Amino acid sequence: MSIRQAFREKVLSVSSSVSGVVGFLGGYQVCHNICMGIIALLSLIGITLVGMPLLFLTKVAIPFWIAAIVLFIITLIFYFKMKCISKSLIIFNGGVIIAGIPFQQVQDYYLIFWIIGGSLFIASLFLYTKRKIRVKIVKK
Repeated sequence: MSIRQAFREKVLSVSSSVSGVVGFLGGYQVCHNICMGIIALLSLIGITLVGMPLLFLTKVAIPFWIAAIVLFIITLIFYFKMKCISKSLIIFNGGVIIAGIPFQQVQDYYLIFWIIGGSLFIASLFLYTKRKIRVKIVKK
């Protein structure tokens, strides 16, 4: 494998990971849960907060989610052209993006999106683990 190809794979992996993280932060429920976790952790060490310390993220949830979609589409283009990205990573990112849909119009159905996204997430973990186990068995 050439240095150029290794660098390209690293860049694509990072871009794909950023896509998943940004897509996940796009959902209001996720932002709310992260804020509640931060408040709980800070209260353990004696710091009390009133309100939501990350409330500003709700104003940028949709742009974050759209950025995640754009990065995901770029990742898919590279996957179909060069086959240089793990299929389980793409399934993982798709699941995270589906689970983090931030639009108010579909908030009544967020549970369905979480189930679909969570199922894709679990499937990607299963595929990744299965591949790693297979590689370990072949090495022995």
